[in-house]
Amino acid sequence: MRLLLNDEQGLTSMRLESIDVSIAELKRLVMQGGFEPLSPEGQRKLMALIETVETVTELLAARNLTIEQLHTLLLGSRTTEKTRKVLGDDSKDQSQPKQRRSPLKGHGRNGAADYASASKVTVEHPTLKPKDRCPECLKGKVYPVKEGRSLVRIVGRPPLEATVYQLETFRCNLCDAVFTPPAPPEAGPDKYDYTAASMIALLKYGTGFPFNRQQQLENYFGIPLPAATAWELVAAAAQKLAPIWEELIRQAAQGEIVYNDDTSMRILCFVREVSDQRTGLFTSGIVSVYGEHRIALFFTGSRHAGENLAGLLGHRNEKLGPPIQMCDALSRNAPSPFKVILGNCLAHARRHFVNVTGAFPDQCRYVLETFREVFHFDDLARQLQMDPSQRLTYHRQHSRPLMDKLKVWSNQQLDERIVEPNSGLGKAIRYLLNHWLALTLFLRQAGAPIDSNVVERALKKAILHRRNSLFYRTQNGARVGDLFMSLIYTAELCGANPFDYLTQLQRHAEEVARSPGRWLPWTYRDNLPDSRLAA
Repeated sequence: MRLLLNDEQGLTSMRLESIDVSIAELKRLVMQGGFEPLSPEGQRKLMALIETVETVTELLAARNLTIEQLHTLLLGSRTTEKTRKVLGDDSKDQSQPKQRRSPLKGHGRNGAADYASASKVTVEHPTLKPKDRCPECLKGKVYPVKEGRSLVRIVGRPPLEATVYQLETFRCNLCDAVFTPPAPPEAGPDKYDYTAASMIALLKYGTGFPFNRQQQLENYFGIPLPAATAWELVAAAAQKLAPIWEELIRQAAQGEIVYNDDTSMRILCFVREVSDQRTGLFTSGIVSVYGEHRIALFFTGSRHAGENLAGLLGHRNEKLGPPIQMCDALSRNAPSPFKVILGNCLAHARRHFVNVTGAFPDQCRYVLETFREVFHFDDLARQLQMDPSQRLTYHRQHSRPLMDKLKVWSNQQLDERIVEPNSGLGKAIRYLLNHWLALTLFLRQAGAPIDSNVVERALKKAILHRRNSLFYRTQNGARVGDLFMSLIYTAELCGANPFDYLTQLQRHAEEVARSPGRWLPWTYRDNLPDSRLAA
């Protein structure tokens, strides 16, 4: 059985903690309660049982919960929303045929070339050299093969390694003068190298590995790394990296397309302004498409995604026209008072029909199959590398007839009372019609995206942190987290190595502060000393 425990976000947000417990265990707890005090864990489970009944009762009384949603709430959500799975169609999706070729025997998933940062060791043949006589036929000569056999050896190491330099020291027995040799260059001026701060930040804000778990992992390898020390290192590094974060904000403000959305977050010691009457805290994700590059930014606090986007657009060049904004249809995503070309996510509209498929299978089948064709055409346009103008023409030719038929069908369902307007399907249709212009922007505006999946994937960084670390302790901690997540994910989107990027920014902190525009993820390699010497 899956119990729900209110996490102080309120019933309307549906953000509830789940507890798995068996019926037999609940019966034992009830019997135990009459004879001896319950343990804290037992009390927690009984409280979860009470709140589960209370939550379900209130939702059913409000009549805004379908059987499918109740199933998802109590038993967990489905693992996929693919049309074939949602409709229960086991037949293969003919619109997107997949041809899987069996791998050759002895070939792994990753070849030797995929290990880009691995050390390369050349192993010479013990007896043969180029142009030697062939030992097999004794007539020909042997020559090196361009692609010889490669072996990959993977070993385990701690994320942070330590080297102890024992300096041989002498003391005079008469004058007590002490003679210590100079430290070797590789010892460095500081105890912690720049790479240490980069690795800690990457583990914490890139992969959701909290400081206390890093401390425990390093202890297994005999290397002390207190969680407090790890925080001090990333906090100090954040001060050096602040100019590049501010530059990313300025660059993102000039983007042609901006995606925005937010997710809930917790800050234990959050100081609100007197005028701030909100109770929730959020991490807003913004992804800006600027030329050929994508910039990801994160902002944590009491402001919604629209307010954070408005703050970003405050840095926009006034000579530029309004950008295309892609988000879901929540009003709080609007960057008032800035003007944008609004587009809404078609995947969000589709999800409303996915949630009621169990109750209205035939009607939802038509809608979902229509959406599947539209997404298929968009995927083909991407595979064929069409420019925005060609993509717009392609969608108008193939997707517009489908969407026009869907609109006629949707109006017919409501106008002719085929569907009850207040039912789950009726609400899904009304959502589709109410936001039709924004949902079909890709049929009128060149370059307009079809969904907001780009920012949804970006927010997984914040969600990963929330699931593992649970909260930020202070607003400064949230700011540091936003900075590192922005730099790490932007580097990923631009094809740069996040670890190398963070390390190089710290090593050249003075140059970064003077001209941060030269140290963006897609330009920083050209400004490294080795690159300048090579040029």
